[in-house]
Amino acid sequence: MDWIVENIWIVWLVLMLLFVTIEMLSLEFTFLMLGIGSAIGLASGFLGVPWWAQFLIAAAASVLLLLLVRPSLLRALRKGADPAKSNVDALVGTTGRVIQPVTEHSGQVKLANGEVWTAHVADESETLTLEPGTPVQVQAIRGATAVVIPTGRNAS
Repeated sequence: MDWIVENIWIVWLVLMLLFVTIEMLSLEFTFLMLGIGSAIGLASGFLGVPWWAQFLIAAAASVLLLLLVRPSLLRALRKGADPAKSNVDALVGTTGRVIQPVTEHSGQVKLANGEVWTAHVADESETLTLEPGTPVQVQAIRGATAVVIPTGRNAS
């Protein structure tokens, strides 16, 4: 125990390296704040603070960083995110045409992007069966099935 108390700076260095390594894998700024708290604990040790107070200082600094700094960093990181929808999210709202009769349980549609999807009529639709050539709009994607409603517009 005496060796640890005399060489507490090694413990702080190991903690900082561990937290920064975990942060590189998670990218959520949580472990970065803990690593900075550990650096503050190390700095307090260099100022002659007892080891138990170093841990209290590091813990308090980490909590303050998590509560005050991390939310701002996350907002700044996500501010530049691409607002464009992709994959299945991009299909919601897409128009298309029925190519095989679409009922409450089965059917096929060809979407404006050229993809052919299995489909069924949305529960809230007044029409229970859609005939081939009927223009539709995708309301949702459930698994590999497009949930569609008929539209009055011409779809491609």
